[in-house]
Amino acid sequence: MLVTLIRRYSARYWPWIVAVVVFQLATTIATLYLPSINAHIIDQGVAKGDTDYIWRQGGLMLGIAFVQVLTAIAAVYFGSKTAMAFGRDLRQGVFRKVTSFSAQDLQRFGAPTLITRGTNDVQQIQMVMLMGLNFMVSAPIMCVGGIIMALNEDAGLSWLVWVSVGVLFAVVGLLVYLLMPLFRTMQAKIDSINGVLREQIIGIRVVRAFVRERFEEDRFADANKALTDISLKVGQIFVLMFPIIMLLLQAATAAVLYFGGHRVDSGDMQIGSLTAFMQYLLQILMAVMMGTFMAMMIPRASVCADRIGEVLGVEPSMGEPTASVVPEKAEGVVEFRNVSFAYPGAEAPVLSGISFTARPGQTVAIIGSTGSGKTTLLNLVPRLYDAGQGEVLLDGVPLSQMPRHEITSRVAMVPQRPYLFSGTVGYNLRFGKEAASDAELWDALEVAQGAEFVRAKEKGLDSSISQGGTNVSGGQRQRLCIARALVAQPKVYLFDDSFSALDVTTEARLRRALKARTREATMIVVAQRVSSIMGADQILVLDDGKIVDRGTHEELLETSPTYQEIVQSQISVEEVRSVAGAGTTGEQA
Repeated sequence: MLVTLIRRYSARYWPWIVAVVVFQLATTIATLYLPSINAHIIDQGVAKGDTDYIWRQGGLMLGIAFVQVLTAIAAVYFGSKTAMAFGRDLRQGVFRKVTSFSAQDLQRFGAPTLITRGTNDVQQIQMVMLMGLNFMVSAPIMCVGGIIMALNEDAGLSWLVWVSVGVLFAVVGLLVYLLMPLFRTMQAKIDSINGVLREQIIGIRVVRAFVRERFEEDRFADANKALTDISLKVGQIFVLMFPIIMLLLQAATAAVLYFGGHRVDSGDMQIGSLTAFMQYLLQILMAVMMGTFMAMMIPRASVCADRIGEVLGVEPSMGEPTASVVPEKAEGVVEFRNVSFAYPGAEAPVLSGISFTARPGQTVAIIGSTGSGKTTLLNLVPRLYDAGQGEVLLDGVPLSQMPRHEITSRVAMVPQRPYLFSGTVGYNLRFGKEAASDAELWDALEVAQGAEFVRAKEKGLDSSISQGGTNVSGGQRQRLCIARALVAQPKVYLFDDSFSALDVTTEARLRRALKARTREATMIVVAQRVSSIMGADQILVLDDGKIVDRGTHEELLETSPTYQEIVQSQISVEEVRSVAGAGTTGEQA
């Protein structure tokens, strides 16, 4: 998977990679050539006292060293540029894949691990590619070239090369074998600590409200200790690498001096050749050591590549239709035909046999007890989930056959949990319509009853909003989210208990303004308060995922025991009847 990802996301940068190879090759050749020149200077210049020869060869060495420096800089430059571009594209690929996931796909992985895979895992692969371009091109050339040059200097000491390299490879193989499972465990521990930290940050208010700081600190400490322990195990193996390599380097140097000294003494080898052989052996071992560094990183990068491959290999459960169908007219007619839905792994369906039609100019309200499937029903309209059985149609076309952009251009949803993004008020409102003018934004805020508090801010539409909208109140978040939906000017409005944080007076004003603004649009409302839906054209009463009753407020008061029970839990039936008889409507409530 690691090789597959590198090939896939670095294909655009082959000219840079070729440049890296060329410059690394030039650097390596220069590095290999220098000890040979040095040996000739010692044997033919210093030994014979030929000053001119020393100056000529010394000048040549300086020229080669200068070229070596330039090619090394160029190789590192293009290698770094390639690796950073690769990391950028891989992160972008992971992000695009994740944003194409349905809610069901996101639940399959979970937010903490997706964050880790898109950041830390990508960084590990990026670092391996950087090291590979900077070292793995030159290391094999250096190793093979060093062996050839060393044997050319003196074949009698060749056995030192094979022994040293063989021992190093054996050590590297053992370390890789030990590190592979530890790296896989380490990435899982990073997922765990990200999950705990993310949960604590999001739920900090609940933690403080219930004085659970100590408990949460202990939870984080446990996750932190688990990551620390596995990191220490990895470090304990890593720490063996440097002493072993240095021991081998020093032992190889001592062996060359010992055995080479005997060959010099017997006249089988010159001093310059001994010096060059020792330098070549060190270059060979240094090349193997660079390969060792890479070998240490590859197991972790391989684990990360497998994790990223799992994300990239998932086909979104709700992809774009192969044969798209676009409705002839954008009217906003929503129709459910015998729809059933069950979450993956659930024992029983959340919705069963849901059928109804919502038309332009109508308000369809959905009410029921907690867990009856109200939010799930609403989530099927913008196709956050696909129906398990039956069909959900928009303007006569099944949602599964419509392109996503066609659905989102016709449907706007205000979720049960209002969410704002970090930025400004204007930035958040323009999510629905990027080209919306300031006048359109203020108009939407007036309808959503949010203009007053936005004007009270020093910068108005340019006022800062923190991530999640935590710097504004719950009611202000709801009104801003309602304004965001209004800016989009869709044909279908979905409100999932979107007025729960508003006081009765503000809600009444908002409903009156919405009634006028959405006169020709379809509105589907999930509500908990009966007073909020009295004026709805049709009220669907859900119980255990089924529509048990439907009708207007007055009709349900007479015919629906479930609706009467909901009403009685809030206000008395007689009071509701008296209010209804006095002409009070949903937009006046």
